[in-house]
Amino acid sequence: MLLSIYVGFDMPIEFFKTTGQQMPFKIEVFMILGILYFVIIVRRTVKRWMGAKMVSAVNRFKWNVPVSKDRKKRVFVYLGLEAMLMTFMALALYKTCYETWLIASALVFGSIDSVLFLLFGQLKNIYRIGITKQALVIADREVKVLYFSGLREVTLHSDSIYFDYKDDLQLTFPSNCISKEDREDFKVQLEAQVNRDRVFFSESFKNM
Repeated sequence: MLLSIYVGFDMPIEFFKTTGQQMPFKIEVFMILGILYFVIIVRRTVKRWMGAKMVSAVNRFKWNVPVSKDRKKRVFVYLGLEAMLMTFMALALYKTCYETWLIASALVFGSIDSVLFLLFGQLKNIYRIGITKQALVIADREVKVLYFSGLREVTLHSDSIYFDYKDDLQLTFPSNCISKEDREDFKVQLEAQVNRDRVFFSESFKNM
């Protein structure tokens, strides 16, 4: 955005002793940034949809349920805000400096993807949480995979469930992913997949 302001308004750039419009390689810089934006957004898009597809294969999981209604509502809000923000940023960049068209296109692509993912989430149960022999998989706005290998402790604090591993690694996910009626089954299935001699479950988690 800062670079687009300098170029779009032809402001002086003291560091290069030139102005925005006269800046060398400005087209190449914007093209590289646009490609980088596309790589990041496409990578996230593929990961998001592949995760939703994977967790929708219910027969591959020991336990698999849709995320809670409260979590769905929050995901819808996040996706809606994300789409609006990227659209606004794309328009602001392009209006300020037309050379940013590739960056703006990447943001528009990301915005459309967020809207489609929101619509599919409303029409189908693609936001789910499941347990396999090897890992806990959560697919809603993002995809999280929490493996059981190396797991040492499971605790509940505030609104998050913490997985503590050896070598001081800690991963978390929001507890509101799991609806109240599914929590007992979740705890039973989770405990069944880990070595109880090596994994400690806190009282706060047991009373969740």
